[in-house]
Amino acid sequence: MIIDFHAHTFPDAICARVINKLSMASGTKAFTDASMKSLTDSMKAAGVDYSVNLPVMTSPDQVEKINGSMIQNRETLFAQGIIAFGGLHPDYENYRGEIRRLKEGGILGIKLHPAYQNVDLNDIRMMRIIEAASQEGLTVLVHAGIDIGIYDHDYASVKQVLQVLREVAPAKFVLAHMGGWGRWDDVERDLAGAPVYLDTAFSIGAITPNPLAPHPPIREENLQEEQFLRIVRKHGSHRILFATDFPWEDQADYLNRIRKMELTEQEKTDILGENARKLLGLS
Repeated sequence: MIIDFHAHTFPDAICARVINKLSMASGTKAFTDASMKSLTDSMKAAGVDYSVNLPVMTSPDQVEKINGSMIQNRETLFAQGIIAFGGLHPDYENYRGEIRRLKEGGILGIKLHPAYQNVDLNDIRMMRIIEAASQEGLTVLVHAGIDIGIYDHDYASVKQVLQVLREVAPAKFVLAHMGGWGRWDDVERDLAGAPVYLDTAFSIGAITPNPLAPHPPIREENLQEEQFLRIVRKHGSHRILFATDFPWEDQADYLNRIRKMELTEQEKTDILGENARKLLGLS
């Protein structure tokens, strides 16, 4: 079973416009328009069985509407191989009630994005959401490290992550981008081995620039294979989740990057889907 733990889609009416805006801001190329059809087509071409669709709430006003849509369409999406997560915004007041609504609606987890929400990960508003979701048994996935399109401040540093682990100790906590995009030396030194999952989204290999953007990406390469393997071995392959950050990486190509690495067959099996299957409780 292959599970992509980190994918994004947008409604058909706005997906092309949103992706173009993000692509110009980050200087990177998107591989599709991030419509739902583009994701299911990509999954079929790549041989991905399931993708976790992660909404990002950029204002508290979006929370109830987007989560309501995820709950309403959960079964239909799952039949297409899409696992719908919900989301919270740190300024949304009834976060406990919303988390209960998500759980009762069959949603397995939530996404938080400190950079897009302009709040540090160790802010009390973030930590109380993480704690409440963990108490309800939900998986919490957060953007970790710098965002390639918002690089003036690290809203989710390794230091902040370690504080959350100490003070909240969430049971099902996933850090996107191998624990901290662009901060992989910090991850390798201070975070690898901690009780947390790391996803591989937008972390391995070359970054594809958008030739039409006003500036290139802030870096040309992600993790090199040698450091990726060191982090995997230090952290434990049983807590690494295959993820692409679709549409910012091509699923088939990204899957091949993992398969070509000097990992054991068991490590590949665990990373590419078995760890995610267990975490999400899929049969």
